[in-house]
Amino acid sequence: SKFEYNFEEKQIIYLEQNDSIKNIQKYYFETREINFYNLQLDLLLADIVTYQKNKKKVVLLAGNEISAKKLCNILKENQINYTKVSKEDIKTYLNYLKKVGKKSSTISRNLASIRSFYQFLIRNRKIKNDPTEDVQSPKVEKRIPSVLTAQEVELLLEQPKDVDLKGTRDKAMLEFAYATGMRVTEIINLNIENVNIEEGYVICRTGAKQRNIPLGSLSLSALKEYIEDARPILIKNEREKALFVNVNGKRLTRQGFWKIVKYYKEQAHITKDITPHVLRHSFATHLLQNGADLKAIQTMLGHSDISSTQVYMQFQDSGLKDIYQKAHPRA
Repeated sequence: SKFEYNFEEKQIIYLEQNDSIKNIQKYYFETREINFYNLQLDLLLADIVTYQKNKKKVVLLAGNEISAKKLCNILKENQINYTKVSKEDIKTYLNYLKKVGKKSSTISRNLASIRSFYQFLIRNRKIKNDPTEDVQSPKVEKRIPSVLTAQEVELLLEQPKDVDLKGTRDKAMLEFAYATGMRVTEIINLNIENVNIEEGYVICRTGAKQRNIPLGSLSLSALKEYIEDARPILIKNEREKALFVNVNGKRLTRQGFWKIVKYYKEQAHITKDITPHVLRHSFATHLLQNGADLKAIQTMLGHSDISSTQVYMQFQDSGLKDIYQKAHPRA
């Protein structure tokens, strides 16, 4: 990006600004000299964020930016040129994270972000070798997902009252989240044309992948009412494509979705911690408990690896195990 330096005001003026660069509000001057090294790192991060936004890597964007910034701060403090970083430097950084008490999952995410950072540099011919190559990610133990009982789900979904626009939207949204098991980012990125009310399914696109997920009768009913009666009034611009919008008529955010779930959890007096992802876990678990095929659940969840879906096997009803033990000749 082009920039110039105003020595009187001691600030950088960007000639070609984007949202990421506008957020860089640091000064790199001890005297009248610009610390071009630190400046270059931050401009590089801005370029990466812009690149990821253009590629629509929405889910990883925030985490990648934060992790890459942490690494860049350490490089600055230790006066290490980011183009000269070695495999040993990366390992030292990961060991540092471990020493300060970071979990294996956090360290693994950091490494993934740093790897993405250096792959970006290679693609843009700023470096020739990737220092993260062959650096092993720490083994992450799979946590047991938090799951609601069928009764708790019923109680939660009963909370939104269909008495105003917000209540109609919230009921449709919660029913939809539980009916599809979609990730919160996938839900808020849906457009109105992604839903086929007549055929009863939703088209979910994540990157180059696409999957069609069926909608149950209760979800379809609530969604149809929202689309016909509430959404047209909520939107302020007829060109708005978002399926779920906030009270200002704009696309709903992750934070907005999370707050809505939390609000109705408190209204239902459910003591468990409920997030939008807990509804996804509950969707998969209840399908499995009611006899759904694991492969079908994998497809609906959008898991590339069946092992990610198999984690729900531990929630199968004990009754199924009893039937197996009694019926199978080699049980």
